[in-house]
Amino acid sequence: MKTLGLIGGMSWESTIPYYRIINEAVKERLGGLHSARLILYSVDFAEIEACQAAGDWAKSAEIMADAAVKLQQAGADYIVICTNTMHKVVPEMLPKLQIPVIHIADATAAALKKKGIRKAALLGTKYTMTQDFYKQRLADNGIEVVVPEADDIEIVNDVIYNELCRGEIKESSRKKYAEIINKLKAAGAGGVILGCTEIGLLIRAEDAVLPVFDTTVIHANRAAEMALAD
Repeated sequence: MKTLGLIGGMSWESTIPYYRIINEAVKERLGGLHSARLILYSVDFAEIEACQAAGDWAKSAEIMADAAVKLQQAGADYIVICTNTMHKVVPEMLPKLQIPVIHIADATAAALKKKGIRKAALLGTKYTMTQDFYKQRLADNGIEVVVPEADDIEIVNDVIYNELCRGEIKESSRKKYAEIINKLKAAGAGGVILGCTEIGLLIRAEDAVLPVFDTTVIHANRAAEMALAD
C-alpha cells in the first residue's frame, strides 16, 4: 500500500470526510483490520483565505508547496489536496516535488464520463467558478462546464465561506442552492459538480434535480485506488 500525503484544513470541516472515506475504501478492498497509510498536513485556513482575497496566489502557492514538500519528506507517495480551489497552484507546486499530485478535476471528469455526462454544472468558490484553472482542466478532459449567473455565484461563494467553512448548515441555503441547480439544469447541464469540498456537507443527492458529483467523495476514493494500485 502506498502512503497518501493529505494537505487539509481548507477547511478542516471538509478534511474530516477525506480521512473517513479513504479508510472506508481501504477496509472494503482489503478487509479485516486494514486501514490507510496516510500523513495529514493541516494548514491554517485563515492564512490561505487572506491570500485568496488579496489575489496573492504566489504566496498561497509557497504555503501549499511547503506543505507538499514536508509530506514528501515524511514518506508520502502521492499528494492529495483536500480542496478544489487550491488546485489553482498545482503548476507552481509540481517543480518542487518528485511525487505526483492526484488532481481532483481529473478524478471528477472521469466520474462524469463514466456516467455518460459530457455537460455539467459547476458549483464552487467564486475562484473555481469564474477562473479557468479548474474549468479548463475539465474541458481538457472532455467535459463542457456550465456555471451560475453572476448573482448566484456570489450566493454560492458566500454560503461556502461564511457558513459551511464555519460548520454552519442552514436549510435556507440548501434551498437557495437547489434553486440555482434548477436554473443550471434548464441551461442544459446533465449533472452538477459539487466543486468545493464543503458543498457536500450541505447538498445531498435528494436535494438536487441533477445527478450529484461530490468532489470530496470522488477525490478521496480515487486517492484510495491509487494507494492500493499495483
